[in-house]
Amino acid sequence: MTQPDTAVESRQSKKGAAVVAAGALCWRRRSGALEVLLIHRPRYDDWSWPKGKIDAGETTPECAVREVREEIGITVQLGIPLPTIEYPVASGLKVVHYWAAKVDTAAPQPDGKEVDDFLWCSPERAAELLSNPSDREPLNALVEAFAEDRLATWPLIIVRHAKAKPRSSWTRAEGERPLAASGRRQAQAVSRLLEAWSPERIISSPWDRCVQTIMPYVKRSDAKLKLVDAITERDAARKPGRASNTVEKLFDRRVPVAVCSHRPVLPLLFDVLRGHMPSQLGELLPASDPYLAPGEAIICQVNCRKAGKVVSVEQFRAYDD
Repeated sequence: MTQPDTAVESRQSKKGAAVVAAGALCWRRRSGALEVLLIHRPRYDDWSWPKGKIDAGETTPECAVREVREEIGITVQLGIPLPTIEYPVASGLKVVHYWAAKVDTAAPQPDGKEVDDFLWCSPERAAELLSNPSDREPLNALVEAFAEDRLATWPLIIVRHAKAKPRSSWTRAEGERPLAASGRRQAQAVSRLLEAWSPERIISSPWDRCVQTIMPYVKRSDAKLKLVDAITERDAARKPGRASNTVEKLFDRRVPVAVCSHRPVLPLLFDVLRGHMPSQLGELLPASDPYLAPGEAIICQVNCRKAGKVVSVEQFRAYDD
């Protein structure tokens, strides 16, 4: 489907699909022109995009990054989502989710099994070579985004902390209320989900349940962690402007970032985001309590070339066992 202006769908794996897969359209700029990366699969003798089937317990963004790494040896960070394609296969309906992924200097290294060759080429040449006609749909969206200067982006992510121990069973300070056992497992899933966008900075409420949610990612990625009292439940209720300003200032820094906070604080953070996006994107942000499930995240892509403008919104929940 064609994405109008900058509006993008909020996506999870499609129910009823026999096969769910994900991949990426890797792109780069050369002498001011757009180039895309095609792969050749010897099994099918075709040209396509890096992609593959989702593994059990894996979200589609995680699958996309893993497949690019396994097939061509490049670890990418996902950019704007591109149109999802559907086509029939022997077992039923196959649904493939795609993202844009900028590649700067890394050289593709085909795995030699699934992929035996690659080609950087113009979008026009790619359209000629692609074996599956439906693969041209995400390509067209990529070309349109490049022409409109909304392809180069950085991610701003809002995360609700993972499942905590119930308030009713906690008698000590609220800031010390930790994650439940299921929440600790969920925190590991949050870490895997965040790796699809690789935020370099983490802004978190200092309360235990938020820090415990985000620490697995911090330890795996060496991201810089900053604890901010303004986005705790208590401080945000007293001084909501300070909580809002915490997110507002992130637009000036232009660094990939994730913010971990509490359910009651989320409306304040989303209001800030709405001020940086067109109305059709703002409608994709949760507007009613509980806003996000524990361990769920909103991913906004912010335009690198047009300061402070959000160009896509997605919503994903970390795998919950």
